[in-house]
Amino acid sequence: MYTAVRPLSGNRPTLRRPMTESNDSLFRFLLPTAGVRGVHVRLQSSWQQLQSHGAYPPQAKALLGEACVASALFTGHTKVDGRLSIQLRSSSALRTLFAECTAAGTVRGIARLEDNEDAPQNLQALGEDAVLAITIENPGLDPREPQRYQSLVALDAATLDEAFEAYFRQSEQLPTRLLLAADGDSAAGLLLQKLPGDEGDEDGWLRVSALFETLGKGELLATPAEALVHRLFHEEQPESMGDKPLAFACSCSRERVAAMLETPGETEVRAAAGPTGAVDVRCEFCGKEYHFPLTELALVFAGVEPSVPAPERLQ
Repeated sequence: MYTAVRPLSGNRPTLRRPMTESNDSLFRFLLPTAGVRGVHVRLQSSWQQLQSHGAYPPQAKALLGEACVASALFTGHTKVDGRLSIQLRSSSALRTLFAECTAAGTVRGIARLEDNEDAPQNLQALGEDAVLAITIENPGLDPREPQRYQSLVALDAATLDEAFEAYFRQSEQLPTRLLLAADGDSAAGLLLQKLPGDEGDEDGWLRVSALFETLGKGELLATPAEALVHRLFHEEQPESMGDKPLAFACSCSRERVAAMLETPGETEVRAAAGPTGAVDVRCEFCGKEYHFPLTELALVFAGVEPSVPAPERLQ
C-alpha cells in the first residue's frame, strides 16, 4: 500500500508538448516507468457554447459536462473513426443525457429533464429501468449504413466516473482510474489505465494510483493538462503522445431534419403545419432552425431531394 506525498516540483523542468491555441484539447501521454497510459481532456469555450443552447439546473449541468468530457476521453482511449456517444435514459427526473465526440474532435451534448426538476446527485436514484450505454459508430462500406458497436454500463455507482471506471476494469480486464469534473466555466477529465502485458515495474500502478487519489475535482478543473501531469507524475518520466484540439459543433443538416420528418408520416406532419402552412424545427443541440413550407414537404414525402442548399455536415 502506498501513501502518496507529492514531491515539490518548483525547480523541475515541466513536461513539454506543442501548445494549441484553444483551451479545449485532448492530451495523450505515457508513464513508461510505471507502464501506464493516460488521457486528459479539458473543455472551456466548447463547454460554454454548449451551455448557451439550453438552461440546465446545477446537477444536470454537471452531469452533462462530465458526459461530454467522458465521450472525448474515450475517443482518445479507443479507436474511433466516426463518433462515440454516451447516452443515459431513465424514467426519473433526468429523462435523457446524451454526449458525443467525433474523431475530428467535435463535441455536442444535451440533457432532457422533467419540468422544474434536476438530476439526482446519486445515479443509483435514477431507478432500476435506467440505462447507460456507450456507442461507437464507424463508417461502413455503405456510407448510409455505419457500423455500430454498443456496450451497456452498469449503474451500480453513485457517479459517472465511478460507473465508467468499473466498466473499463471489467470489460478490458485492466486496472483503470477515471475522474470527471464540471462547473459553469469548464469541464475536465483524467483517465489512467495500466498497459496490457508486463510493461512497467511491479509497483508502478500502485504508485500512480496513489498519486491519482490525491487529485480533487477543483484541481482537475483549474490546472492545464501538461502542468497537471507534471505535478502528479513527474517522477514517472511522462512522455507526450500528442494532443488534439476540441470544439463544439453540431452534425445537424437540412437533409437529416427532412429524414426525421418522414418518421411520423405525411398526414401528421401536414397537420402540425396547421394554418402557418409550414413546419419549423429547431435543433436542440445547437439552436439552428429549419423552415419547411408545405411545397417543400411535398417533395420530401415524394422522395425527391429539395433544391435547397444544405449546410455542410460537421464530422
